[in-house]
Amino acid sequence: MDRRDFIKYGMTALAAGAIMPETREANARMSEKTLNPTGEIDRIALVRRHNPSFTKADVMNVLTVGNGNFAFGMDITGLQTFEAEYNSGIPLSTMSHWGWHDQLNPKGYVPADYPYTMIKDCQGREVPYLMVKNTPELEAEANFLYALTTRIDLGKVALMLTHADGKPASLTDIENPLQTLDLWTGIADNRFTFDGKPIRVVTCCHGERDQIGVRIESPLISSGNLKVLIGYPYASSAWNGNGADWSQPNAYDTQMSRNGKNRVDFHCILDVTHYNSAVVWKGEAELTPSQPHQYTLASGSSIMEFVVAFSPVKMERDIPDFSKTLASSENHWRHYWTKGGVVDLSESGDERWKELERRIILSQYLIHINSSGELPPQETGLTCNSWFGKFHLEMHWWHEAHFALWGRPELLERSLPFYERIFRAAEARASFQGFKGARWPKSCGPSGYQAPQDIEACLVWQQPHQMMYAELAYQAHPNRQTLELYKERVFQTAEFLSSFAKRPPNSRYYQLGPPIMGAGEVYSDYPHQWNPTFELAYFHWALNIAQLWRERLGLPAEPHWEGVKNHLSPLTVRDGLYVESETDPHTFDKPGQAVSHPCLVAPFGILDGAMTNRETMRSTIDKIKNVWNWDTTWGWDYPMLAMTAARLGDPKLALEFLLLNVTKNTYLPNGHNFQGGPLPLYLPGNGGLLYAVALMAAGWRGGPKKHAPGFPDDGSWVVKHEGLLPAL
Repeated sequence: MDRRDFIKYGMTALAAGAIMPETREANARMSEKTLNPTGEIDRIALVRRHNPSFTKADVMNVLTVGNGNFAFGMDITGLQTFEAEYNSGIPLSTMSHWGWHDQLNPKGYVPADYPYTMIKDCQGREVPYLMVKNTPELEAEANFLYALTTRIDLGKVALMLTHADGKPASLTDIENPLQTLDLWTGIADNRFTFDGKPIRVVTCCHGERDQIGVRIESPLISSGNLKVLIGYPYASSAWNGNGADWSQPNAYDTQMSRNGKNRVDFHCILDVTHYNSAVVWKGEAELTPSQPHQYTLASGSSIMEFVVAFSPVKMERDIPDFSKTLASSENHWRHYWTKGGVVDLSESGDERWKELERRIILSQYLIHINSSGELPPQETGLTCNSWFGKFHLEMHWWHEAHFALWGRPELLERSLPFYERIFRAAEARASFQGFKGARWPKSCGPSGYQAPQDIEACLVWQQPHQMMYAELAYQAHPNRQTLELYKERVFQTAEFLSSFAKRPPNSRYYQLGPPIMGAGEVYSDYPHQWNPTFELAYFHWALNIAQLWRERLGLPAEPHWEGVKNHLSPLTVRDGLYVESETDPHTFDKPGQAVSHPCLVAPFGILDGAMTNRETMRSTIDKIKNVWNWDTTWGWDYPMLAMTAARLGDPKLALEFLLLNVTKNTYLPNGHNFQGGPLPLYLPGNGGLLYAVALMAAGWRGGPKKHAPGFPDDGSWVVKHEGLLPAL
C-alpha cells in the first residue's frame, strides 16, 4: 500500500466513522432518534467535524483517551513511544485519581510540628496561620511538606521500533503520519510508515475501568522490528512533568507473575504506595522482561491486540479484552454526547463561529477526561503534573461548575464528596483559628492536608464555592434530597464567612482581613490587606444563598449572617472604577498594577452584580480592555471578562474577550488551552469557556428573556443549543 492509498483509506474510513468493524456496526444499529434525542441538532456531525487530525508530529499536540478517573496520553504513534521528546512539550502520562506517592522523609519532617505564624486581624486579635517564615531552615521544610504527596505515572506503553540494522527509531523516522481522534467514540486511529512499511495503531480507554485497549497491525510485528514496551516507573518528585522517574531502578520493586497463557500480572511497590497492573493479549504472543521494570510484548503475527489495566487493589480475574474495551469506549462517549448539552454555531455568518465551536467541542471532550473524576482535578488534570499533581480548590469551580449548566450535574457532584471527607478537618482548622464553621484548604492532595505556604494560608475565595456547588446542584434537581445533602456544608461555610468578617472598632462595616490574599494574588502584603473587591461580593452572594437555603428548608433566617451580609464594606471605587481592594486601590493609576487576574469584574460576571453599580462596572471593563497587561493573565480570565460583558448587555465585547488573540487564550489543535512556561496546558481555561458559553447561550438567573442573550442579535450569529441551563 503506497502513501496515497494509505492516506486515502484512512480518511475514507474516518469519514464513515469506521475506525473498527465493531464501531461501524454499532453506529449502523443506532437510530437517529437515539443519537439526536430532540431532533434539532445533528450531534454526530457537530462533534465529528471537530475531530483533531494530525499529519505531522508535534510535541504540543498530545491526544488523550480516558473516562474522568483515568487517562492515557499518546504521541503521534498512538502510544507513548517518544516519551523523552514529548517531555519538552505536553508530557505523556498514564494517570488516575488514586495513583499517589508520598516522598521519603529522611529528615523526619512532621506537618504537626511546623510552627504557626501569628497575624493580627482588624480587631487586634492574633490568629495562627500555617505559612513560611523567612528563614532558610523553615523554608526548606515548608517546601518539602508542600511537595510531600505527588501524583504518579502508573505505567508506560510504547512501541519498540527498530530498523533492519537494529538501530532504534527516532521521532523523525516516523513517516506519513495520519492520526485522528474520533471524539464521538473516544477512539484514536494512528497510521504511519516506518522503513517503508505501514503501521496502524488503534487506541482506546474503557469507559468505566482504568484500562486501555490497543490493536496494532503491521508486517513489522512478525519480522521482529515492532514490539511493545510496557514499563512501570518510580514516582517523580518534580513540580511538573509526566510523574515518572526512570533514574532510580533500585528504589522500588515491580513483581511479575504469569496468570495463564495470555496474561501477566504486576505488583508495583513504590515505598508505601502499592498498586497492580495486568497485560492481557489475544493470540500468539509472549511478554518477557527486558530491562528493570520494563517488559517486551512480541508476536510472530502481523496483528497484536492487548489491554493494559491498572488498579489500586488486586486485579480481577476477568479483564475485558480489546473488543470489549473498544465497545465500552463507544458506549461511554455516545452516552456523554447524547445526554448533555450542545451548542451548534454552524449557520452563523461571523467567520469566528468555527473556531469558537471547535473550542467548545474539544473542551467538552478534554474537560470530561481530565476534570470529572472522584477528586477535584489538578490544573493540568490527568494529562500531566503541575504543582506536584495537587488540586487547587479555588480552581475547582472553573474546572467543573459548567457541568451543571451543560446537563451533566452528576459529573460535578461526582467530586463533591471529597469535601465531606475533609469536613471535620475544615471545622478543626476554623476552630483552631478562632472562627466558627468550616474553613476549606486551598491546595491539597487526597488527604486534604494544607501545606505551610503563604497563599495557601491566606486565600479565601474557595470558601464560598460551597454555596455555588450546592446551588448549581439544586438548580439541576430542586428537591428536598438535594437540600439535605448539602445543607451542612452550606451552613457551616456560612458560619465561617460570617465569623471571618470582622467589624473594626468604631466602624459600621464588616471587613474582610487582614490577613487576606485576593483572588488576583497581586497584593503581596497580605498580612495587612483587607477588603478585596471580588471577595466582598462573593461573601455577600454566598451568605444570601445560605439564607435562601434556610428558607427552602423552612428555617428562619440566621440573624448574624444577615447582619454581616447587609453591612459588608462597599466595593472600593477610585476615579469611577472598581479596583483590586481597599488597601490596593491603584489598579489603574499606578504603573504595573493592572496585571494578573482582573477579578474586579467578577462581581458582575461570575456573580449577579448585587453589590455593584452597572455604570461603574461598564467603565471598569472598558478600562481593562485598553490598559490590562495580557501577558500576565491566565486562561480563565477571558471567560470571566466575557461573562461580565454579556451581563452588561454587550455581546460583541463578550465575544471579543472570549476569543481575544493573546498567548494565554490560545487553544491548541488538540483543544488544550496553552499557557506557556511550566504549564503547557490549563484546564480552568477550558472549563471557564464552557461556563461562559452556557451563560451567553442560555442566559442567567434574572437576565433578559431572550434567545442567546450573550450573542449579538444582528444576524451575524445563529446559536442553536440543547440541554443547557441558565447560569446563576
